[in-house]
Amino acid sequence: MKPAVPTRKPRIRRRRSVTVIGAMVLLGGLLPAAASAQDDDPRVGLEPGYFPWSEASSNLDLLDNDPRVAPFDGPPGNFGFANSDLAFTGDHAIVGSFNGFQIYDISDQTNPVLRSSFVCPGGQGDPSVFGDLLFISVEETRGRIDCGTQGAPGAVNPERFRGVRIFDISDLDNPVQLPGVQLCRGSHTHTLVTDPDDPHNLYVYNSGTAGVRSPLELAGCENAALTQDPVTSGNPTQWRIDVIKVPLDAPEDAEVVSRPRIFTDPDTGAFNGLQNTLPGALHPSGTAYSPLPNTNTCHDVTAFPEVGLLAGACQGNGILLDISDPVNPVRLDAVSDPNFSYWHSAQFSNDGTKVMFTDEWGGGTAARCRVTDLPEWGADALFDIVDGQMEFASYYKMPAAQTSQENCVAHNSSVIPVPNRDIYVQAWYQGGVSVVDFTDTANPVEIAFFDRGPINSPNPSGLNLGGLWSAYWYNGFIYGTEIARGFDTYGLSANEQLTANEIEAASEVQLDQFNSQLMSELVAAPSFAVVLANLDQVVRAADIDAKSAVRVRQAVDKAEEQVDKGHTRPALAQLNNALRQVDDSAGQATLKQALLDLIDALG
Repeated sequence: MKPAVPTRKPRIRRRRSVTVIGAMVLLGGLLPAAASAQDDDPRVGLEPGYFPWSEASSNLDLLDNDPRVAPFDGPPGNFGFANSDLAFTGDHAIVGSFNGFQIYDISDQTNPVLRSSFVCPGGQGDPSVFGDLLFISVEETRGRIDCGTQGAPGAVNPERFRGVRIFDISDLDNPVQLPGVQLCRGSHTHTLVTDPDDPHNLYVYNSGTAGVRSPLELAGCENAALTQDPVTSGNPTQWRIDVIKVPLDAPEDAEVVSRPRIFTDPDTGAFNGLQNTLPGALHPSGTAYSPLPNTNTCHDVTAFPEVGLLAGACQGNGILLDISDPVNPVRLDAVSDPNFSYWHSAQFSNDGTKVMFTDEWGGGTAARCRVTDLPEWGADALFDIVDGQMEFASYYKMPAAQTSQENCVAHNSSVIPVPNRDIYVQAWYQGGVSVVDFTDTANPVEIAFFDRGPINSPNPSGLNLGGLWSAYWYNGFIYGTEIARGFDTYGLSANEQLTANEIEAASEVQLDQFNSQLMSELVAAPSFAVVLANLDQVVRAADIDAKSAVRVRQAVDKAEEQVDKGHTRPALAQLNNALRQVDDSAGQATLKQALLDLIDALG
């Protein structure tokens, strides 16, 4: 089975054009509170609509929207047909759904084409890809082994499937279901984990959040009541995760190989050693916590095998695991926060030294970006990782107040690999999409956004479920799954805080496959775009004088012209001219290195 690893294609030349459509002046950055969103922020007060809709954007352009079509369409609010998460393989996007999955050809990013659909109900349908394998999370009791649509009635049903489905997608038009792995709480989400020392096996970390199955339906399942008393006996299904081992030469033999109890108190041995908040506890807003910050499973985890770490968003806690032995992960740290109702998902920085957790206060189905909702509620929490410990730095929340008709809260994100910067793109349900610079974790800044007005169908005056479930960067574009409106493609526009060269340098990182929860450091090969992106950053930071910056830019442009003509020696001479304009100060170090790397690549 072909491993899914980043492909870093050699890049020397930069493309002469970048997708830049209708750039707008950035309105604000990180505002101190949702209540202080500027009156002139175009996201505030958008007119309701379903198809068509009203919209507002800054530095982020909607290039295409593909509405859901049968058998994956349904009225907003019908969760049985909601779009969910995303994964990518080659020129294709796999769009998860509570009704199965769809495959889009994205070779033309301005006009994706639905290639195939596979009906297989069971929610929530989160996909991941690895080589020719597709993994799908299934947690609902209607899920069937045969992917039938008739459901699986009864408390115990031998035809029921709840767990991780596995498909062979070597023929994208005809996916073949392999034996999957049945699990006691099903699979709400899952994360692929690779072992650098074991290329023959893939690991899947499963997070099940639903009710525990009867042992009459799946042997070994054991339900336990949630309690604040220490739980030290039995083998309860709660307070653990599932680790599945997938032999790549025989994926049909995938099985659970460990069930790590990563929440255990090391002093008392209690399985429930972290947050045990019970129903009735009040959120700082004065309402009951919903969902409940009770750490009896993880909602979602993100792995970074290159650095041996995994960040777990585990309902009541954010945790950091050592996954150097993927079968036996070890907890390094755990953090909690009374402002967080439900630790939902996690995202590392591109080098694994920072981590961002999201809080899905309201469960994704409630309005939680209203003018009365504080910026630390339903937000992101940013941490620096220092010696295996997480140090809190700040909160970030989409700053434009949304209405009570819009389900809005922090949701799924991915990194945009701009050199030397930490930038992520994030979905906020009906709060739209934000692009955020968190290079300084204490001062995150929004640099681009897109938002639609409230969905007003089928209930013209109420909350109709919709909005962006996920927003991910892949090979130069941002793709989003809109729960009700379909599949979106976006292009970043150049602006004062993100130049065309920086966008181009990030776009030069080309991947064969992408799963947002399986991270690796993404670094573009030496190129003219990378050099000029570094120059733009040095100029922005005022770390180079204007005359030197002009000379560097002119020399680099001349070098690129020579390369275009096939003349390497004069190109190297120009790059060395540029290098002589750069000093050894810390502020110019990355620019100097980018020039040296390009000289070496051309030489």
